[in-house]
Amino acid sequence: MRRVDSSQLLKGVLDLAVLAVLAERDSYGYDVVRRLREAGLEDVGDASVYGTLRRLFKAGALTSYVVASDEGPHRKYYGLNDVGRSLLQTSAKTWTSFAATMNDLLKEVDPG
Repeated sequence: MRRVDSSQLLKGVLDLAVLAVLAERDSYGYDVVRRLREAGLEDVGDASVYGTLRRLFKAGALTSYVVASDEGPHRKYYGLNDVGRSLLQTSAKTWTSFAATMNDLLKEVDPG
């Protein structure tokens, strides 16, 4: 039996992770990637995050605006709007319930 691939787990919660990062403050794409990695999601891919940002924006959950940068090209910032905040709340409740269920299932398992 194969072990659980963490990249598959990450794919399932990437929307929630991106929304949570943007709830703290508006950010441009690579800043979102960096903040996710600093939070412990080291395996998150640049392309996955950029795709998630585009998809969430297209779905109406994010706002975007461009800011000039002294360090290179202009940066496209993303932020949560009311739809995004509502999606974050709903998704956070779902995740919390799911995580509690998994913790209950795994409480007798020795991870060692």
